[in-house]
Amino acid sequence: MQKDVETALDTLIPWNGPYTHTEGNAAAHIKASLVGGSQTLFIDQGQLALGTWQGVFLAEFDGPRQRQVWVKIRSDS
Repeated sequence: MQKDVETALDTLIPWNGPYTHTEGNAAAHIKASLVGGSQTLFIDQGQLALGTWQGVFLAEFDGPRQRQVWVKIRSDS
């Protein structure tokens, strides 16, 4: 699944496209803006509440780089 997403994004947004952004990483910025930089996930009884075919993975479009993942757990009960 991850490889399929990567391949589709590379097809839609090629690294060497006709971009006016001059830093050389315009494709990474476009991909990141389409995919988004955050996600809300629900936890039910200590387990991620995902559907049968759902999963979570991180995508780095301008790397490899070291990144931090921040997790905030809030309980309304």
